[in-house]
Amino acid sequence: MVHISERDLQLPHVEFPEISRRIAQDKKIISLGPGEPDFLTPKPLLDYGKKIIGKATHYSEPQGIMPLREAIVKKLHKENNIHAEVENVIVTCGSQEAIFSALLTAVDPTDHVLVPSPGYAGYVPAIDLVSATPVFVPLSSENNFELNVDVLKRYIDRNKSKVIILNSPGNPTGNVMSRKIMEEIADVAIENDLLIFSDEAYEHILYDGAKHTSIGSLNGMQEHVLTFHTFSKSYAMCGFRLGYCTGPSKFISEMNKDHHYITLGAPTISQMMGVKALSLDKKYINSMVSEYKRRRDLIVPKLNELGLPTLNPKGAFYTFSDISQYSKNSSEFSRKLINEAKVATIPGTEIGPFGEGYIRCSFATEYHKIEQALDRIEKFLKKK
Repeated sequence: MVHISERDLQLPHVEFPEISRRIAQDKKIISLGPGEPDFLTPKPLLDYGKKIIGKATHYSEPQGIMPLREAIVKKLHKENNIHAEVENVIVTCGSQEAIFSALLTAVDPTDHVLVPSPGYAGYVPAIDLVSATPVFVPLSSENNFELNVDVLKRYIDRNKSKVIILNSPGNPTGNVMSRKIMEEIADVAIENDLLIFSDEAYEHILYDGAKHTSIGSLNGMQEHVLTFHTFSKSYAMCGFRLGYCTGPSKFISEMNKDHHYITLGAPTISQMMGVKALSLDKKYINSMVSEYKRRRDLIVPKLNELGLPTLNPKGAFYTFSDISQYSKNSSEFSRKLINEAKVATIPGTEIGPFGEGYIRCSFATEYHKIEQALDRIEKFLKKK
C-alpha cells in the first residue's frame, strides 16, 4: 500500500475540486465560482508573447530576470510608494508560490500564523504544508469585515506568533483596509515582532473612489513587511503564472533558496511578458474594472433583494452573502444551488471557520450570465 503522509492527510477538506469538476462536466451550470478574470490577456501582451517565444526557451535566473525586477522596482516606487532595489524583489510562479516559499523561510513547525477569517482559501493549506499552525482572527460583517486591532491582540502568542497575513482588497469580502487600521496593525506587529505578509493581488481592482495602501509603504515598515503581487488579476494573466514579492533583502535572499528548489524559477516567457505588461497603458486595467463595477452594481442589489444580505465590495470581484435566512450550512446550501438551480457558488466554509453562513459569488463572469444566474437563484429560493 502506498504511504500517504499525515501532513497531507490532515489538510482541510475542500470542495473547490468537486465544484470545478461539476462545472467542467455540465455545460448548463452557470459558474459564479471562479477566482480569475473572465477577460482575455490584453492583445498587446499576447502579440508580444508570440513574437518572443523563440527567445524564451531557457531557465531564467531563479530570482527573476533583471529587466523584470528593474521594472517591478519602478512600479513599486510609483504605484505602491515602496522604495525597493532589485535585491529586494523575487519573481515567482504566481503570488501563491511566493506565499508558500515565504512561509518556508519565515516559520518553523508549530509556529503560529495569524489569519483573518473569512479570508482567501489558499492560506491555510500552505500553512499546514509547512507544519505551522494557523490561528484564525475573526472578522465580522457588522464591522464591514475590517480587522479589529483589539481582537487581533487577543490571538497573539508572544512566544509562538511569527506572521500575520493581510489581504487588501480582500477575497472574499471586498473590504479595502483603511490607512488608519494599517497604522494600528503596524504598531502591533512591531510591538510583537510579527512579520506581515501583505497580499495585494487585487490592488488595481477598486470601486467608488476606494484607495489602496501598501502597508510596506508606511514609515519604518520596510523591514517588517513582505508584499505580494501578481499579474493574474490586473493583467488577466492567470495562465502565465507570474507573481512577485518584495521585502528585506536578507529575507528575499533566503527565500530564493526555497523558491529555487520548488520551481527553479518562473517561466521565462511569462517574465518577458511581465516587463511588457508593466509598460502598458492603464486603459486595459481600467476597462476591466469598469466592467466589474457594472456587474457589481447588478448583483449586489439583487442578492439583497432576495434576502441574501450582501455588503457592497469596495475592491476585488466577489460578493459575500449571508444565507442564514435560508440555511445554517453553507456547504449544503451551495450543493443544492448547483444541483437544483445549476448555479455554482463557493460555500463560506471554504473561506475559513468564520465563513460559515455565507456563500461567495464571483462577478468575474459575463453580465448576461450573472442575470441568468440571479433568475435561477430567485426561483430556487422561492421553493424554500
